[in-house]
Amino acid sequence: RSSDLNWYAQKLAATHARHCSAAPQHHLAASRGKIIFFLAVLLTLMFSKFFYLASMTNYYTFYLIKKFGLPVTSSQLYLFLFLAAVAAGTIIGGPVGDRIGRKQVIWISILGMAPFALLLPFANLFWTAVLSLIIGLIMASAFPAILVYATELLPGKVGTIAGLFFGFAFGMAGIASAVLGKLADATSILFVMKVCSFLPLIGLLTGLLPNLKDHEHAVKSK
Repeated sequence: RSSDLNWYAQKLAATHARHCSAAPQHHLAASRGKIIFFLAVLLTLMFSKFFYLASMTNYYTFYLIKKFGLPVTSSQLYLFLFLAAVAAGTIIGGPVGDRIGRKQVIWISILGMAPFALLLPFANLFWTAVLSLIIGLIMASAFPAILVYATELLPGKVGTIAGLFFGFAFGMAGIASAVLGKLADATSILFVMKVCSFLPLIGLLTGLLPNLKDHEHAVKSK
């Protein structure tokens, strides 16, 4: 009913207002051009994350079958464990970002997984399983940190940021599947995995992002 909808809308607005007044605002007072640049950096980090994730979700089972001769059922179990680690990392990433800062989580979750990703194509079966779990757990923690960091860059534009980043994430997943499939046909699954292992190095771009909490403390001290 319209009366129920109005009541819910009023409650939602009141809750949002209380949250905004109580929560510390870490947004950055910067020019429009700098904000766009920072958002472009975040989207580039998202690109590296979702291209790598697409390589694992689409080709990890084929990689295990091709390199180690696993049956389909066993390779799917390894994929399930990797995706479970991804789910756990997504949940963990939010609280960790609240504690140590979004930028630190982005550093750890994208660039921090680089050594493990680079080692993966050269590992035996046991270490492939271990490394894939570590990669999934670390990598997935980036998404909530990136999303919240972007909303702090543009406070009051939650819907715009959510639409932009979720849309970009789904779009990248689809494009990555097509591009990597074409590359796999032209080369091999093993080659695709080796190429994708370099994607986390894009995490070096995190150094271009400002630390929003440090900025806030500097403003308060003035």
